[in-house]
Amino acid sequence: MAPNITDKSSKRLQFYILASLFAALTAAGSFIRIPIPYVPITLQTLFVILSGSLLGAKFGALSQLIYLAVGLLGAPIFSQGGGPGYIFQPTFGYLLGYPLAAFTIGYLLWGRNFPGSIESPTFLKICLVTTIGVLVIFIPGVTVLYLNLKYIVAQPIAFSKAVWVGFAVFIPGDIIKVMVTSILTFRLRKILSI
Repeated sequence: MAPNITDKSSKRLQFYILASLFAALTAAGSFIRIPIPYVPITLQTLFVILSGSLLGAKFGALSQLIYLAVGLLGAPIFSQGGGPGYIFQPTFGYLLGYPLAAFTIGYLLWGRNFPGSIESPTFLKICLVTTIGVLVIFIPGVTVLYLNLKYIVAQPIAFSKAVWVGFAVFIPGDIIKVMVTSILTFRLRKILSI
């Protein structure tokens, strides 16, 4: 019985370390960006959806909560800086969507189980679930973008324009990210033994 407890503790420690790693990768993804009006294109979404698909609901969401906490405490790891005042940035809604997306992806792929403790999902299921996760990011993202521009910045904007600049322009890149994540999920699970 003792080896099982040790194995569980070891596996849990591995996932805590991986959650911290994915928080760092998400931060690094914010610096790889293409500036466009309102919301820059970054690699953050790739690491968010990968954290959910590899680490599961609990640890995927934890990785993104760590990222948010460190940024809100003042580390300049968001695409336009950091600190508590960042909640007034038009892009803050996307950051709120990160832990929600990672949790959703992890839960839909693995349920309450540790990733790897049940049969691996199919490539098609990973693609579908990560697409849902990306949409979860855009719901608070576009909503906060619209409200921020309209009421905080006082820039008159139609909701349809907020959907265009905060969602539609990202669809081609996010399709690529979903495909890359699906491929990486299969390969990295074997390498990381999860």
